[in-house]
Amino acid sequence: VEGAQATQKNVKIVAMADALEDRLRSSREQFKKVGMEIKDEHCFVGFDAYKKLLEIPEINYVILATPPHFRPVQLRAAVEAGKNVFIEKPAAVDTNGVHSIIESGEIAKKKGLAIGTGTQRRSDNSFREVVKRIHEGEIGDLRSGVSRWLIGELWYLEPKPEWSDMENQLRNWMYYEWLSGDIFVEQFIHSIDLMNWVCQSTPTKAIGLGGRQVRTGSTFGNAYDHYSVQYEYPNDITIFCLDRQINGCANYIDDVFIGAKGRGHFSYQHTGISIKDGDAWRYRGDKNNAYQTEHDDLIHSIRIGDPVNEARQMAESTMTAIMGREAVYSGQEITWDQMMTTKQDFTLDKYEFGDLAVAPVPMPGKYKFK
Repeated sequence: VEGAQATQKNVKIVAMADALEDRLRSSREQFKKVGMEIKDEHCFVGFDAYKKLLEIPEINYVILATPPHFRPVQLRAAVEAGKNVFIEKPAAVDTNGVHSIIESGEIAKKKGLAIGTGTQRRSDNSFREVVKRIHEGEIGDLRSGVSRWLIGELWYLEPKPEWSDMENQLRNWMYYEWLSGDIFVEQFIHSIDLMNWVCQSTPTKAIGLGGRQVRTGSTFGNAYDHYSVQYEYPNDITIFCLDRQINGCANYIDDVFIGAKGRGHFSYQHTGISIKDGDAWRYRGDKNNAYQTEHDDLIHSIRIGDPVNEARQMAESTMTAIMGREAVYSGQEITWDQMMTTKQDFTLDKYEFGDLAVAPVPMPGKYKFK
């Protein structure tokens, strides 16, 4: 929201919606401190709060920063209501959700609406330049790559006695597969999107392993704490992925793509190209705030009447991440064709505060992808 507000003049926050009243109140108070006032009648709470927000005629741009589970339904509602949308990553948690994102993208095209996404690496000047050089053949034919997102534990809220199962899961949504897609989908989506961007394709298959070795308590839902996935892309390109959220370990967030003549390096500290028996090049151009640029580009496209539409791009990256998760959960090799034809659906029968059982932790060799 701050990125959109800072983009240009004549951007105004009109309304807010959240399933939890205290979360909406605290966000509203933070905006008030920087001079952004939202009317009482434009603040909505509950599982259907987004529907009420979309009824406000003066709104023409919405930001979906809800847990990933809710994004496909909310995107569809937004484009059907004639709103431009910025949707955070990942776009969905199951295959049905991914297909819904693609369909919403097509609806938006027909209506002349913009859909921007939160894969901010595509808006980073240094990443753009290195990808461009790879595509131009600077490192030769692409052969393999390694992507790492190895960090410690993230936030966690200790459950309170007055919280129902549903409320606890919403507040700690990252640890529940139905809400976040698990850490590989929710967190590694950035590297996944970079992989698809560099390879200019989606993978043909994936296999992997993982589990929950440290975060084993029931309070951490059914999410894993580490993943290792191997993807096969067209043209015999193999990408190895390492994802982890465990304290006390060596931390790395970087991506390396290996070609016949050299390597392309991506990290927030160093992006560049190194050539075998040749020179190394490092990006030293203009630094930009990619989180800001993604909003700048989206809003500019709306204003000039040439709306960007990144729905399919985001959908394919999300499906790639889900493919890796399902390969790890099942212990089986999963193909892209399987992903595109399987109707996996994490939709609940009803959305209300109360009891909500946690699905068992998926066990490789026993869990079936379906």
